[in-house]
Amino acid sequence: MTPPYKKTVLSWCLYDWANSAFATTVMAAFFPPFFRELALAAGVEAATATAYWGYTASAAMLLVAVIAPMLGAMADHARSRVRSVGIFTATGVVFTACFAFIAPGAWQVAALLFIGANLGFAGANIFYESLLPSVAKPGDADRVSALGYALGYVGGGLLLVVNMAMVLKWEVLGMPSAIFALKASFFSVSLWWGAFSVPLLKNVPEPGGGTGQKMSLFQAASGGIARLKSTFSQIRRYRHLMLFLGAFWLYNDGISTIIKMATAYGSEIGIGVGHMAGALVITQFVGIFCTLVFGRAALVFGAKRCVLAGLGVYTVICIAGYWMRVPWHFFLLAAAVGTVQGGCQALSRSLFAGMTPRHRAAEFFGFFSASAKMAGILGPFVFGLVAQMTGQARFSIVALVFFFLAGGLLLTQVDVKAGEKAAREAEEQEGAWGE
Repeated sequence: MTPPYKKTVLSWCLYDWANSAFATTVMAAFFPPFFRELALAAGVEAATATAYWGYTASAAMLLVAVIAPMLGAMADHARSRVRSVGIFTATGVVFTACFAFIAPGAWQVAALLFIGANLGFAGANIFYESLLPSVAKPGDADRVSALGYALGYVGGGLLLVVNMAMVLKWEVLGMPSAIFALKASFFSVSLWWGAFSVPLLKNVPEPGGGTGQKMSLFQAASGGIARLKSTFSQIRRYRHLMLFLGAFWLYNDGISTIIKMATAYGSEIGIGVGHMAGALVITQFVGIFCTLVFGRAALVFGAKRCVLAGLGVYTVICIAGYWMRVPWHFFLLAAAVGTVQGGCQALSRSLFAGMTPRHRAAEFFGFFSASAKMAGILGPFVFGLVAQMTGQARFSIVALVFFFLAGGLLLTQVDVKAGEKAAREAEEQEGAWGE
């Protein structure tokens, strides 16, 4: 029996609540400075430690980018998107829990564990986001996607507040040390992520009802390869979808680099972990309201125009970031990021979903994820390289302006209506869920 629409939507959105704990506490707040401290303890110079984190983030993105299209095609062929969310979530949860056992100075081990955790996080997101076209009713994707991101800000923000209290007030809470509190925070992320993933796994039905057949890994892989070949042979049909992917590749590079490198940059210029974590809380709770506003504004102005406006704000943020010196500067820029981050990402997701044939959603979202991760390779790498070459990261933050300007320019060339029409025509020609 299929769950009611509202229950299905809420269960799907709660996964944003679940995995945002990893995005906030681990990726954005505590792991980058934790990694730098591990490297510094091993005798690595400060600027080089920041660069090493950039290279680690790039390597994590590269792994996902390489396998994402294949994963999506395999899941579509076997009709196992929901199960795939569960498998990759379990992977991310286990690797994140292992952060608690990293020894002092073991930055290489930390790098490998982060790459594994990020594989689980990003891999699960491929299949989670590919469920959007089947979860949301026609015309409701912008609102549902924005609701998911808003709940993500709430969930990620709440746990971040708890983890901040643990790290900053560890003595009051009876913990033996600050590093113990930090590792306990990482462990709490794994528990939160796993627990709040259950509603999606339980209540969101597999699109198309599944095949009713068990497939070996070889069968799923060979079927996935066949689907990839079919998609490449028909790529001209999806011209505007591919244009959008190119634009997203560029501007999401800037967004993801800011998320991953902000606290490493703040640590380098002398802003304390407590101040940086507090600024990220501001981002989270500003983002709740502003993401919902973006979802409503898209109904009036269109999702593409709203994303373009957000990219303009990001350009200003990068320029202002060069002049950042004191904690209140970090707070101000964090609030500015909160006004546009969730909205840009939520509407990008729904724009892509609208131009995606439903029966190939996981495959296409595999390309979507690969596009984002390929972008994520270049951004942190450039950030780290500029920091290493100049001896400081101030010039790195300004370099991100290119990604927002170039991505915005390419996005102006995307005809969303034509892309949506091509997707619906493909569904009619190939059948609701393909052959």
